[in-house]
Amino acid sequence: MTKMIVIKKNSNITLLNTKDTKLSIQFNLDGFSFCITNNVSKETSYFSQYIFEEKQITPENLLKKIEEIFKTDTHLQKDFSSVLVIHQNNLFTLVPNPYFSENKLSEYLNFNIKTLATDFIAFDDIQSINAKNVYVPYVNINNYLFQNFGEFEYKHHLTIFIEKLISLNNNDEKKVYVNVSKENFDIVVLQNKQLEFSNTFYFETKEDFIYYILFTFEQLKLDVEKVKLYFTGDIELESEIYNITYQYIRNIYFLESNNSIFKQLNSSKHSNYILLNS
Repeated sequence: MTKMIVIKKNSNITLLNTKDTKLSIQFNLDGFSFCITNNVSKETSYFSQYIFEEKQITPENLLKKIEEIFKTDTHLQKDFSSVLVIHQNNLFTLVPNPYFSENKLSEYLNFNIKTLATDFIAFDDIQSINAKNVYVPYVNINNYLFQNFGEFEYKHHLTIFIEKLISLNNNDEKKVYVNVSKENFDIVVLQNKQLEFSNTFYFETKEDFIYYILFTFEQLKLDVEKVKLYFTGDIELESEIYNITYQYIRNIYFLESNNSIFKQLNSSKHSNYILLNS
């Protein structure tokens, strides 16, 4: 039996009235996290993250874990004014609007992944880059959450990441952003508010990690001595993947969140960047 570990939470807040609050949920095959935000003040009052000791092989196994969490975590057993669900997976592709047709969703994905005839395919409209993010959401989990909350909004995690980065980027300098998870990472390259590149890579070793980053720099002809790289997510200053990156790329930074919840959390301000800036 897989053990679930809550690794971060703000336990100083007691939520008595959730009428004017937004629940944001993010999950992948490795874990589940959520935060609760006041719609008026825009402040996050609660955050919790569950990490599974073993990766869930299928969406069906992931649903079982999520059901266990919902049964035991009372913060999820409340009524919220709105709910945002973030699907984190590599089952996606970006399609520029001039080439997009809603009748060809499976065709776009088949260039990158193998889809089944029974797969439900969704897309997010990323207006800031004039493109669609076409992806496969975990429909069984959407159905379960609908039973709990009724209607809700859902997006792919890369959509939220790109939208946030675009809103922050306001100069002509080309920048690289790397969002790190347990076994994979997203790379986004921006210049001003234009998307130059976006992809997700799996890695097992630190050598895998730096290989894909340097490959991206090489393909885009980015200067490792000049271009700035910003990390978010599951990476720390003392980690092997940070150290090996620092050996090859001169300008490395952490992109920190302004979310006030970090005053109550024992965690880095660049961690859980997508969820806590959604």
